[in-house]
Amino acid sequence: MAAVSSASDTVEPRGRHPPERRLLLLGGPQSGKTSTANTILGDEVFDAGTETTHSNVGQTEIFGRRVTVVDTPPWAIPAEHEDGAEPDNNDNSAGAESDNPPRAPPSLDSEGPCMGAILCPPGPHAILLVVSVTQPFTDTERRAAEEQLGALGGGTWRYSMVLFTAVEKLPKGIFIEEHITNTGEALQWLVERCGSRYHAFDNTRKDTEENTQVPELMEKVEEMITDNQGWYFEVNELILLEEEQARRALEEERMRMEEHARQREQMIGGPPRELRLLLLGWKGVGKSSVGNCILGRRYFESGQETELCLRRQALVSGRRVTIVDTPGWDWFSVRRTPKRIRQESQRGAALLRPGPHTLLLVLPVVSSLTARKRRTLLAHIETLFGDGACLHTMVLFSCGDWLGRTPIEEHILRGGRELQRLLEYCGNYYHVLDSKTPGKDRSVSVLLDKIEEMVRENGDKAFLPIQTEWLSEESSYSSDNTEPEDDCRGCQLQ
Repeated sequence: MAAVSSASDTVEPRGRHPPERRLLLLGGPQSGKTSTANTILGDEVFDAGTETTHSNVGQTEIFGRRVTVVDTPPWAIPAEHEDGAEPDNNDNSAGAESDNPPRAPPSLDSEGPCMGAILCPPGPHAILLVVSVTQPFTDTERRAAEEQLGALGGGTWRYSMVLFTAVEKLPKGIFIEEHITNTGEALQWLVERCGSRYHAFDNTRKDTEENTQVPELMEKVEEMITDNQGWYFEVNELILLEEEQARRALEEERMRMEEHARQREQMIGGPPRELRLLLLGWKGVGKSSVGNCILGRRYFESGQETELCLRRQALVSGRRVTIVDTPGWDWFSVRRTPKRIRQESQRGAALLRPGPHTLLLVLPVVSSLTARKRRTLLAHIETLFGDGACLHTMVLFSCGDWLGRTPIEEHILRGGRELQRLLEYCGNYYHVLDSKTPGKDRSVSVLLDKIEEMVRENGDKAFLPIQTEWLSEESSYSSDNTEPEDDCRGCQLQ
């Protein structure tokens, strides 16, 4: 549960201004949060004409009291529950506190409410949930409000108040109380959860002399502070740490995307970079699905055993990516892998003239790696491609959706010494893919980045050269269904 702290330590000595009041504004898209913040501040401090993407803070004085207002990005509207399933929240009485409020999963795509709380230290006295009377308020919006407060931690409802906007657009003779009654149970639930605290704003009246809505709001805030015995809301330090880590990850992601855009701009007018990849591994590990995931389309037939090598090519993240899928090896012995299958693996490499940049060793995250399995994998690689193949081998974990929110590094630690030894053999080059979503997994771009990093590290040995013995009877065992490919002498990664 989030901490609550007393505002009594902020009481000013005699002769000084009254203590500061801090207001945190939360709300959905088009709720009028930014206009409301400007109305409270008495000036156009924030740009109400554009969508708020980052939390912003403004300050003013109201009756000699300093007031801090924080405007935040709109909260995300959650997806509808399947089969109409709906969590039952109607058993909560008005103003009751939940010991385990729902927590929205952290996302790199948006900034959470904790960042807004950070901007009004040590914490907000009032959390204003901004709701426009012109927007429908259904169970979906109710869940969004609940998840937003849940992201701040427990104990938030006692500091919350509903702030209705655009009340000037209510039908003539309809007051806000009647609007609450007519809108439905979802809005009534929200008002009751806030202890029946609400206020109404007409943001078109902020410049008129008879505008009393801001002083009236501050009076209600003072009443709530009195009811809370002078305490304000303070976000738990662990939640703040999680929010800061998410913010840093978001910033790193943005920097990476900007670097990608810069590199692509430099390549405009020139040939695309090429990456040549050979998929290797046991039978049934998902090599074909991985190939489809990387190329963004169903090029390889997954769900059945691969008999012959198949080469496919597509433009992916500004690169020309060529992939060869190969038949699977035996799990426990090189000798138990038929000679024809071993030859197909070599001929697969020969289809990637002048040689593959990377041997992608596909390994399901759901499989355990014993010493025998590890030795068998390395024996296949070294027997078929030589001792230098380790410089060009990367472990690609398939079935990444099985990990859930478990980091791949934690999975590697749990995998034991044999898995770690395999990664050491590959120079600790590894990646994880969710092959169920071809073309939608942004980690494909990260995978290609890692492959290019490996290519740069290998210097003048950027790819594994084709050996003469791999070319024997190539056409009789391989399936391409494309025109013969020229040697890629112009490839920028050679």
